Amino acid sequence: MLEDLSQHVLDIAENSTSAGATEVAIEINEDETLNILSMIVEDNGRGMSPDFLEHAADPFTTTRTTRRVGMGLPFLKQSAELCGGQLILRSKLGEGTHTEAVFDYDSIDRPPLGDIPATVMALFMGHPEIDWKYIHRVNGREFSISTVELMEALDDRELLRQTEVGLWIRDRVKESIDEMRLR
Repeated sequence: MLEDLSQHVLDIAENSTSAGATEVAIEINEDETLNILSMIVEDNGRGMSPDFLEHAADPFTTTRTTRRVGMGLPFLKQSAELCGGQLILRSKLGEGTHTEAVFDYDSIDRPPLGDIPATVMALFMGHPEIDWKYIHRVNGREFSISTVELMEALDDRELLRQTEVGLWIRDRVKESIDEMRLR
């Protein structure tokens, strides 16, 4: 089982890149008033057929050729359901996939968010060719960062691979999340 939600985000986002996505949006929503934590990964990749989608959360349904088991979605589904939530999958061939996991915020069994800033940094640096968008909401406050915005300042996608840029992204995400939680 993956230890925290940042690892699930990384797993699903990497699946998006493998599915040929050129745009990937990641959203984390923390709402203590509604007692909900949700994570969404949405892409414009090749999508899934209705038959494949129906069984996507089954561990023996995978597109991998290196092994016959895919555990990412089954573990995420199990985790969400254990915490009073659910896994929502929507996909259309040729259009992309929407993966959403919803948890009771105060559930003692809810995995921690983990190192979301490092996950965002790894995705932006590891796949600079993708248009990434990251949105994080905490009790109605919102922070977002995207590669489209960064390209206005950097003017070269390959600069996203530079350590200094990656560390700046990580620190910016961390500081913004911390600031939203303090208010």
